[in-house]
Amino acid sequence: MNAIAAMIPASVGYMILSALGFALMAACVKEVSAMGIPVLQIVAARALVSAFLSYADIKRKKISPWGVNKPLLWLRGIMGAVALIFVYYAVTTLPLAEATILQYLHPVFTAVLAVLFLKEVIKRSTIACIALSLLGLLVMVAPNFQSFDSVSSSLIYSWVSIGAAILGALGSAIAYVVVKKLTKTDDSSVIVFYFPFVALPFSLVLLGSDFVMPSLAACGLLLLVGLFTQVGQVGLTKALACEDASKATGYAYVQVVFSIIIGWVYFAEVPAITTFIGGGLIIAGALVNLFWKK
Repeated sequence: MNAIAAMIPASVGYMILSALGFALMAACVKEVSAMGIPVLQIVAARALVSAFLSYADIKRKKISPWGVNKPLLWLRGIMGAVALIFVYYAVTTLPLAEATILQYLHPVFTAVLAVLFLKEVIKRSTIACIALSLLGLLVMVAPNFQSFDSVSSSLIYSWVSIGAAILGALGSAIAYVVVKKLTKTDDSSVIVFYFPFVALPFSLVLLGSDFVMPSLAACGLLLLVGLFTQVGQVGLTKALACEDASKATGYAYVQVVFSIIIGWVYFAEVPAITTFIGGGLIIAGALVNLFWKK
């Protein structure tokens, strides 16, 4: 077992841990939203828990919470907050599997942005990944091109929800590229801290008077959202510190598997055939990007 563990790169282990954390977080978001809690309130609750945990970790390390590259740290916080709002909206309005698969277009965006801003060399595997992922996206949203008269309404998703999921993926990719650049100047705990530091006031201002007093069960779920988020964020940040951005984020495709299982078992969401085909193409693109040389 030790020999097998030694063969697995640290970035892979961190990304799998991150994927599991984010999958469980998404399930909790979907469940607490069904209890009537607004998306922006969920974002604020997540940010509050994350801020407490991140700051505690910074104090443990005895480092400054404000970091070195402040402009990029602020950009990381802003893009993370904006992307999260889009992602949470998609999770609460789409089946869990579909929302997660659309979110996992972010390796495509990350690969392109990494070439443009991190000067990572574009490879044929990256081009193949982009082509397969875009084809998968087209297959997944194909039912939306058909009329309600000819297709079961269960197969037709809101264009607003689909757009939110794609924008969330783009925002996440921008945040990941910024994180990758920040790992050269700032501690991972400081990078993680800037997300809740920006997201908490941002979401509270947008929430305004729409606050809903949560039940005890909803409070527990909101706490879990924050805890699972922290697991996902820390795993992601550490993975990006020891691998190229385009490669590291590709390993996160396993969240799709986690989300399909959770959606099927807990939410009784049976994915449509287009979800399996489109999701398979998107995952295939990620795998090609990862294992091209091998």
